[in-house]
Amino acid sequence: MTHDVRPETASSRTSPDASSRVDAATEADSSADTGADIEVDDVTAEALGKLSEALETTERARGHLYSFHQLTGHADLQLDEAVELLRAAGHPEMADMVTRELIGLDVIPDRWTFQIVEEYEDGYHAAFTGVERRIRERLAGGRRHLHEARMKKRRQG
Repeated sequence: MTHDVRPETASSRTSPDASSRVDAATEADSSADTGADIEVDDVTAEALGKLSEALETTERARGHLYSFHQLTGHADLQLDEAVELLRAAGHPEMADMVTRELIGLDVIPDRWTFQIVEEYEDGYHAAFTGVERRIRERLAGGRRHLHEARMKKRRQG
């Protein structure tokens, strides 16, 4: 799930014309949503905000899983060079130990890191994004970041 985040620029803060364009663009984005006419009370907006924040946390966790996957894979490939150097240094038994006990080792029984990533994405993450989307569609007509949009409006006056 991609989240639309538009950073505020210095010109949009200081120029009335730029500010009007930003507000108009935000309104256009809002009204283009299928549920723009759905009234959402403040407590529901806050609840949707918390749900969105939780979803963003799972996105961060997913990113950490990719880091885990890439770092573990890189470490496994580095073992090839360690084996080569152990052999060159006259330690074939140590090179054999690394080859036998570490290279290609499952990180958990019957699983390499890519399988953990896939199972997380296809299971927990897919369920989480599906529930968040269904609730958001039902309560806010599909509008994302409703809580943040209200905060923006309050903070910008």
